[in-house]
Amino acid sequence: MKFDLDTAWKDTTRLLRDNFSLLAVVAGVFYFIPYAAALLWIPGLAELTMGQFDPSSPETEAMANEMFAGYWWALVLLGIVQGIGLLAMLALLKRRASPTVGQAISAGGKSVLSYIAAQLLQAVILAIVIFLLIGLPVASGLTPLAIIGGIAGLVVVAYVLTKLSIAAPIIAIDGQLNPVSALTRSWHLTKGNSVRLFFFYFLLLVAYIVISTIVSMVFALLFAMGGAEVQSFGQAISASLMNALLALFFAGVLAAIHTQLTRLHSTSADRNTASGD
Repeated sequence: MKFDLDTAWKDTTRLLRDNFSLLAVVAGVFYFIPYAAALLWIPGLAELTMGQFDPSSPETEAMANEMFAGYWWALVLLGIVQGIGLLAMLALLKRRASPTVGQAISAGGKSVLSYIAAQLLQAVILAIVIFLLIGLPVASGLTPLAIIGGIAGLVVVAYVLTKLSIAAPIIAIDGQLNPVSALTRSWHLTKGNSVRLFFFYFLLLVAYIVISTIVSMVFALLFAMGGAEVQSFGQAISASLMNALLALFFAGVLAAIHTQLTRLHSTSADRNTASGD
């Protein structure tokens, strides 16, 4: 049996509908408030994240370096807080023990180091892929090979991200705290369904881009007459709102995908056992 996009979407909407109030509380505390505070407090973060500067300009590079040098600890803390929030929402959605919000947050705090370790391992894997396919040809002066490597790199990166995409629910829902085991299980559970999963993620990404663009335009119009400070505040609020809603929705998607793939894997294992008997 194959991963079914329609079933995943229905499961996602059902999970979000049944648990929206609890998820909204967690998303607000761990995503909306911290992200809004960071955008309003850390100089240059709002401009960089919202693409208000040319990313290739020396001014942008200098601003980014200055920001990371002075506020790296705040960005790390923000990542940890948001990681706890995502894990807590996943635990709240699908843990068999039906935890309370407090228990889900506690579970997220206990597993966040495993989640961060899994993310770092994933980043290392992607960095090696990019270096081999793009970095080496560029360093060797083989421009045509670098172009081919860049195209191949996009495909490989998309494939790896898809294969490792359910490590978070494996950590939060299954309680697998070994990051290597979580990544390995994610790779195993997605076997045979990578292409379907990729297109599911791609369609959701396109929908998010369209919706976030519309929301940003609406907020920009609402705060357009209030001066530069009011506009900055409005942009921070809209970006933080979309950040929280994305995290909430993403948790539902991951939980639904994890449930379906686990069920398919169990069914396949049962059939193999039966045929072996």
